[in-house]
Amino acid sequence: MLAQGENQADRHQGYPRRTKLRTYPENTADKSIKLGLAPYHALAPKLNALQQTSNRISVEVVGQSGLGRDLYLVTLTAPESATETRIQERFRATIEEGRNVPAGLYKAPIWINNNIHGDEWEGTDGALRVIEHLATSNDADTKKLLQRSRVYFNLTANPDGRVAGTRANSAGFDLNRDFVTSSQPENRVMQDVVERTQPLMMLDEHGYVANTLIEPTTPPHGQNYDFDLYIKHGYANGLLMEKAVQALGHPEAAKPEIPFRDYPVGEWDGWAPIYTAQYAMYHGAVSYTIEIPMRVNRGDYDALPVAELQRRSKINTDVVEATIKTSLDYLDDNRRSLIENQTEMFRRGAAGEKQRYIPDGFVPGFGPEDRFSTEFPRAYVITNDRSAPAAARLVDQLVRHDVRVERAERPFTLGGKRYPAGSYVVDMHQPKRGLANVMLEQGSDISDKAPVMYDISGWSHRLLWGASVEIHRNGQFRFDGKPVTAASPTGAVDAAPGADLALTLTDQKDVSAANDLLSRGLELRRRDDGTIVVPAREWAAAKEVADRYGVRFTTAKAGGEALQRKVIAAAVSADELQVLRESGFDVRTISTAVLNAGFDWSRIDALYVGAGLNYTQLNATAKAALDEFLKRGGVVTRGATGSRFNTDAKLLQATPVAGWEDANGVVNVVNGTGPVGANALPHSFVYGPQWFTNLGTGVTVEQRYGSTVIAAGHWHARDNGTGGQDAAAGQAAVVSGTAVNGAKVVLFGTEPMFRNHPKGLYAQVARALFWSAS
Repeated sequence: MLAQGENQADRHQGYPRRTKLRTYPENTADKSIKLGLAPYHALAPKLNALQQTSNRISVEVVGQSGLGRDLYLVTLTAPESATETRIQERFRATIEEGRNVPAGLYKAPIWINNNIHGDEWEGTDGALRVIEHLATSNDADTKKLLQRSRVYFNLTANPDGRVAGTRANSAGFDLNRDFVTSSQPENRVMQDVVERTQPLMMLDEHGYVANTLIEPTTPPHGQNYDFDLYIKHGYANGLLMEKAVQALGHPEAAKPEIPFRDYPVGEWDGWAPIYTAQYAMYHGAVSYTIEIPMRVNRGDYDALPVAELQRRSKINTDVVEATIKTSLDYLDDNRRSLIENQTEMFRRGAAGEKQRYIPDGFVPGFGPEDRFSTEFPRAYVITNDRSAPAAARLVDQLVRHDVRVERAERPFTLGGKRYPAGSYVVDMHQPKRGLANVMLEQGSDISDKAPVMYDISGWSHRLLWGASVEIHRNGQFRFDGKPVTAASPTGAVDAAPGADLALTLTDQKDVSAANDLLSRGLELRRRDDGTIVVPAREWAAAKEVADRYGVRFTTAKAGGEALQRKVIAAAVSADELQVLRESGFDVRTISTAVLNAGFDWSRIDALYVGAGLNYTQLNATAKAALDEFLKRGGVVTRGATGSRFNTDAKLLQATPVAGWEDANGVVNVVNGTGPVGANALPHSFVYGPQWFTNLGTGVTVEQRYGSTVIAAGHWHARDNGTGGQDAAAGQAAVVSGTAVNGAKVVLFGTEPMFRNHPKGLYAQVARALFWSAS
């Protein structure tokens, strides 16, 4: 897959911004080819050719995928001098401040995102049609549109998935679930694009829903939106896109579905900010997910004749083209109103105004079930109290999402409490206050608001990322801080000269630092309380990792057992694998098939089981080898697969009880004093939760669900009354103990590494691994 040559960008600061793109060798295995669509290796030559013949098209390489493929931002607009471009950027910045600009002079931006799911191909191909038309057409309407607009295309958001024919990216992540987590390089590029372009409108082209699906969504709608500003344009253009799709004359797309109008509550909700369209709304866009109609992926890709697949793909491409062109027309026809709309959203945020009450019938079909709002606090204060690395990570995450954060240069008082210099303040009187709040608020238990939800219903960077964050809800606010572009360094070695050094595993950064030192072969110790002890003679190494990871070493107490680097055999999902490796563990991936083929356990210290391993399906040789390992090695399990493994391998006496399979969100927990529960956060995350009953002698409850279980999320009981929050309240969520065969075992009924999001929970997993392998 090595690219040929290098990308050569010109230095023009206006438009067009041409890049002679490096090309990729022909790949006959590209899954697009069978569908009659553009393979990835054909994109750069096509864009290079268009740049040579048109002065309306710009192409920029805005990043690389996980496997190193270039990500292309294609811009169509009338030529601009560098001075004209600077004027446009000043207009954009003025709008973000909530101040009016001369609408007749501002080029209205729209962003079209394509192929975020790799095996939903045709967004790229429909976009190519529109790109070529806008770049080459000589009709007056096209020229006028480009004089008044900038049209941005992320040509393929997931090129690795496009080539391989997979929904996920090369790391196994669903990119349309990662927007407020930012764990994937492709998502970080899209975040940069939406922030930089500040689109008035946005389409995210997906597949496949019969007849075509066009948002707006069903309720619940995100409670942090200024939804009145969205829905008046969102529904109007949705109806126009519906008509345009119908006008194509394809029977397969004759009855497009608009969830806002056509679906029951919760079936296609807009609650979570994890999706492209819902995330873009927080940057001021009237945005949509579009689902094209004809399935060509997965089983259909393999089963259908090539001619039928290509027929379907052509219909899908027609639908993409129709939705884009309709939205361009809407943008041009309503540009003044859309500019005022976005300006007003930012103005309300900066002024700290309340969200508007939206009456029934505001648009056809709007009713009480659509009405969601919140009370924004006056400010959030982020301190280093619990974990300085966690505070720095949270601040950097907010800043990268264009949330404004200030740092205190001197001690200050807010709400009657004194805070030290170095604390961070998020003043909620800011243009993107909705985005700030959706990341920092607790959220809501919306179990009674909707019978079902499309995906997760709870998240909270404040509760799950490990930092100390306090809320200043109202009252007098006086604070004079310095705007933050990056969090201040946090690492330190605070120990007496000649003393051994202690590292407490409070955050993932602490774990990474410990594993870094262990990877160097240093002779460390581990105390019973989980503290890692570094000999005084290794002060220089400790200082180096303190600076690298931002962790703090203090003076160590005496004692502790020798500690070596742990090698983990892991039957895991993609998110767990990424977290464990980012934490610095040496991970060897396994599965039932891998063990049955023969596996060397001699260098393994602990086994992690979360997915893909079934003890009862092991052959006799594999089972004997595993049983022998279990006499000396540790075990950590997660979820249904993990608890089943524990039962089948006859490890801990603990009966797993499954909560409602779709239950998810942030949960309140009560921590024990054992090696895993001590120093854990008072919140955790669940998706398909479990708890444990009938605990055997010596089994320790490390963490229980609180008496009020859900802090934010969606959790019903089943129709038969089982699996609900009431049943989980007070029950053991995480347990530990020593099996009869000698294995130290930890069972998680929570999801501490879910989608690489709840950063503050990772140290709990690491403490479990270190303890079990000790």
